[in-house]
Amino acid sequence: MKLNLQSSDFELFGLPEQFHQSGAALDERWKELQREVHPDKFAAQGTSAQRIAMQWSVRVNEAYKRLRDPLQRAAYLCERRGAPINAETNTAMPAEFLAGQMAWREALDDACSEEDLDRVATELARARSETLEQIGALLDTTGDPPAAAQQVRALMFIERFAHDVETRVEQLGQ
Repeated sequence: MKLNLQSSDFELFGLPEQFHQSGAALDERWKELQREVHPDKFAAQGTSAQRIAMQWSVRVNEAYKRLRDPLQRAAYLCERRGAPINAETNTAMPAEFLAGQMAWREALDDACSEEDLDRVATELARARSETLEQIGALLDTTGDPPAAAQQVRALMFIERFAHDVETRVEQLGQ
């Protein structure tokens, strides 16, 4: 194996270190890497070679999962560019975003019908899409990792809140 465990996920996959990625290219490269490092390929070389191949297989899968998910990919890029997310300790958000959070929470609390929940979900999907666009621009065009990290924290909230909306939809359906 000519792979390097110290390589970044992007280096491992032979991709440019940027937020916008081709899902098809990522999927194809993952398949190629899995074929290259699959433990069965090393069966004739003994258990040591298979164990190393298993480690590589795990490493490839972890990198794939991180690169495939826009939130994880953005957080990874921010960290690589010196702007760690620190979501546990850095909860400061702009007042406008906090006001939006409160409005969404109230809309969810007040939702009495499937239509009400659909409106909340639609607004959330719009906010998610806009936030992803902002993250992409901040990382790939503007080159502002700290601002991108703040948007990643906002996206983390949006994703958690989307789960709350899904839970409420399930409750309403019962």
